[in-house]
Amino acid sequence: MSAVSGFGKTLVIITGASKGFGRALALSIAPRLAAGSALILAARSDDKLQELKADLSRVESGLTVRCVAADLVCQAGVDKVITEIRDIHSDIDHLLLFNNAASLGDVSRYCRDFTDVDEVNSYLSLNVSSALCLTARVLSTFPQRSGLTRIIVNVSSLCALRPFPSWVLYCSGKAARDMMFRVLAEEEPDLRVLNYAPGPLDTDMQLQARSSSADDALRNSFSAMHAQGQLLTCDQSISKLMKVLLEDKYPSGAHLDFYDL
Repeated sequence: MSAVSGFGKTLVIITGASKGFGRALALSIAPRLAAGSALILAARSDDKLQELKADLSRVESGLTVRCVAADLVCQAGVDKVITEIRDIHSDIDHLLLFNNAASLGDVSRYCRDFTDVDEVNSYLSLNVSSALCLTARVLSTFPQRSGLTRIIVNVSSLCALRPFPSWVLYCSGKAARDMMFRVLAEEEPDLRVLNYAPGPLDTDMQLQARSSSADDALRNSFSAMHAQGQLLTCDQSISKLMKVLLEDKYPSGAHLDFYDL
């Protein structure tokens, strides 16, 4: 696979595709797909997905785009995504699943304040359980075969490796997801698995981080980064991610950060 040839005829699935990194990822990867490819966009907001589909239709032809308005916390949401990919032609060259859907969670509190089991379980359902179950269903729908390269990308974070005060939900979820996909890479050597930390992005989630974090030092650090123009655009980060995927030299299961590349 080379940067010149792109990904070929591909099925791409992006969760959390309606805004931020997921939306930018869809717009970036579409031109790299050969005619006959399919792009599955999953998120909770159908209106925003339809807007993205319209934007894609203005610049790309020969690409099938399907929107799946689904809440991946629920089994029914995972089922909806699988229903949309079952009839995709089996002659694809590549399968790319981007597990991007995530939430920051309540960063206005510390560990000692999380006493509601249902609240924590709800967070982990979206940020951990759904990624595992969707990945497993996608892989069973498109099993290993000659000529098919299957790539699983987990949109990770520095928080998977480093503890951030008042971010117990987010750090725990990202750490769990990283390990989950490292295990997958060990179990399935035919897969290409990547944990990609995109760096500090100028998105709605970053706005929430610098306005709501209980930890003063963390909140002030993010505010300073924003004021000094040190936050990354989604396109900057995605450019590096595309280069890594196209060169295909990373160890499967690796955690790669924007600043490492």
